[in-house]
Amino acid sequence: MCCSPGPIRAAGPAAASGGVRAAPGSERTRAAALAREQVWMDAHAHPGRCFLAGLPDDDLFVRLLGAPDPDRAFDDLAAGGVRLAAFATVGDLRVLALGPDGIRAGREFTPGEAAADHRRQLDALVGLAEGAGRQLVRSAADLRAAAADELGILMSCEGADFLEGRLEGVEAVHARGARSITLVHYRVNELGDIQTEPAVHGGLTRFGAEVVAEMNRLGMVIDLAHATWDVTRNVLDRSSAPVMISHSHLARGTASHPRLLSAEHALAVTRAGGVVAAWPAGVALASFDDFLDEILRMLELLGTDGVAIGTDMDANYQPVVTSHRQFPDLAAGLLERGLAEAEVGAVLGGNLVRLFDRVLA
Repeated sequence: MCCSPGPIRAAGPAAASGGVRAAPGSERTRAAALAREQVWMDAHAHPGRCFLAGLPDDDLFVRLLGAPDPDRAFDDLAAGGVRLAAFATVGDLRVLALGPDGIRAGREFTPGEAAADHRRQLDALVGLAEGAGRQLVRSAADLRAAAADELGILMSCEGADFLEGRLEGVEAVHARGARSITLVHYRVNELGDIQTEPAVHGGLTRFGAEVVAEMNRLGMVIDLAHATWDVTRNVLDRSSAPVMISHSHLARGTASHPRLLSAEHALAVTRAGGVVAAWPAGVALASFDDFLDEILRMLELLGTDGVAIGTDMDANYQPVVTSHRQFPDLAAGLLERGLAEAEVGAVLGGNLVRLFDRVLA
């Protein structure tokens, strides 16, 4: 989730509409075929603003982002050929505030508040997964079945604030169906430091290390989006399974921002067998074509096996991809830029499927 990450180069008019430049007809025809032949997957999204379900109409984030609309989101996923998508809760939602420097935690939680709000979000996701033609992915076998047959919902948790310092909460969300946790978000929590605030812990905390070990035991994908380089390095030293950064991209020149990654940071994840998912946000990107160019930069650095897509859909900052219906446009644009069909398939889903297939118990 990234409603406003702070002062950056503003996205232009192209970003507001998605900025899609029509690819030549041959690439669009090939992309349409690939949508049927390949498994496309989104590493991180909030489709239909599912994390807002059950909140009143006057809630800050309902007013800011709009009311939940899961039916539209499912239609968009189907129309875009996206067979697997991470549906993310937001662990620190109730304490987030918007200010001149962007989004951050505006206060501390009251006792039990984080866990209670997270239960609301999990209940909503479980309810969505019970719909016809949807599969809540709990295992590698579920992953393969959903990819072949129906929409697969991967329940993820953005920010482990809901644990409230209690390790047993990891197994509890796993039992509900969560298969990935982003350790930190916009609040400096009990697990480690975040990219958008000054360091407090100096990396991963002891409790954070316990959570990493527990996620390894349960077969859950560790997501290091929003985590500092020190936290990432500490997790890579401890994790017995590969990890992902579900939505970010590379820093370059003057287009820097705390949420962007150095080459060292990104390479450490992929060299350990993990994946970095390109993020179509208005953080150093102003158009759809900028995003395609960024994917190519990431491929050049990280290799074909190390790059995926994480849209942050329906809770993104100045998105340059505004709908899951644009996945065929991504495929066509990458084909136009010279990628082979197999490379397009790896980026748009294959690399994530391989990662989750390896980690899920």
